[in-house]
Amino acid sequence: MAAAVTLKEVVTSRAQTIVETFDHLHANPEISWKEVQTTRYLAERMRSLGLRVTTFDDCTGLVAEWGEGRPVVGLRTDIDALWQEVDGEWRANHSCGHDGHMTVVLETVEALIASGYQPPGKLKILFQPAEEKGNGALKLIEKGVVDDIEYLYGLHLRPIQEMASGDCAGAIYNGGAMFISGEITGLSAHGARPHLGINVLEAAAAIIHGLGQIHINPMVPATVKMTMLQAGGESYNIIPDKARFALDLRAQTNEAMDELIKRVNRLIEGVALSHQAEIKLEYGSRMVAAVVDEEAKKLMEQAIVDVLGEQHLKPAPVTPGAEDFHYYPVERPSIKATMLALGCDLQPGLHHPHMKFNRDDLIKGVEIMARVVVRTFEQLEKQNA
Repeated sequence: MAAAVTLKEVVTSRAQTIVETFDHLHANPEISWKEVQTTRYLAERMRSLGLRVTTFDDCTGLVAEWGEGRPVVGLRTDIDALWQEVDGEWRANHSCGHDGHMTVVLETVEALIASGYQPPGKLKILFQPAEEKGNGALKLIEKGVVDDIEYLYGLHLRPIQEMASGDCAGAIYNGGAMFISGEITGLSAHGARPHLGINVLEAAAAIIHGLGQIHINPMVPATVKMTMLQAGGESYNIIPDKARFALDLRAQTNEAMDELIKRVNRLIEGVALSHQAEIKLEYGSRMVAAVVDEEAKKLMEQAIVDVLGEQHLKPAPVTPGAEDFHYYPVERPSIKATMLALGCDLQPGLHHPHMKFNRDDLIKGVEIMARVVVRTFEQLEKQNA
């Protein structure tokens, strides 16, 4: 592990550069599927290191490759920002930490090269668009760019409620999520003659009530709720005949999500029948619950101990937040995958417009990710010897 011995010195010497990389990415956020300048910047950085870079005609994002042949180890980072109101202005904003994730992955490659390391195979770096839309990973899977990857590592900054600065875990057990939108069509009538109409608000109220009656195995965290409802106009004496609504489904396992979806469909069918309304559903993005490989998790934990010591290795957090990283091992079961949970005193919370965190922890993240790459190639070499 000769190259890894010098990693700490290399990463430490690049501390200021790491912060500067983050500052640039943080100051130039772009929303999902529109990460044009971000893609260009990342491609230029990778090409400047001599890596082979593949971009795409039909979407943002890129793949960079270092080395040849097998085995193949992958690093993945999301690259998109959120669209949200910040101090009264709607704009792109990096409030989920993707700027930090990009920084760690970029600088991991930089540090490995600066240390003189040469992968005994191929290191593949995925700069994935549209994580916030829940379908960016599926796009890269569709393009076949992960088909040769044996181990895949990602990372996510953790909120202070889960993990303190200086602590890390070798996996993140994200839950699954799904979004459903719907339209209710009833029959308009005079408010004085409700018997002549079909009130879509009454149907919506029945859906809300019914959602609260959905019960699955209480040992598995799961929730479904209506998060948007629009109906009626400025005239208060008209029975509304159109309504739009949205549902947010969360479950800690993919099996529980399947059950939730089945129960919601049954509820909607029942409400439509009992209220004589037409209800059409549109199924949005579904993000699968985490599938963590124990070997990959162990390698990540060993890298954390290498950098931080045993006392800073913490249990993997279980969180209802979703992450489309987990599509990679679900859609390609041959991939052994896990995510680094990076403690950094992130507060007040993810997706808060003024989210902040301890940037020094990015430096620790770089060394951890570099070490897990080295460890993984070493293990694969032994297995293939």
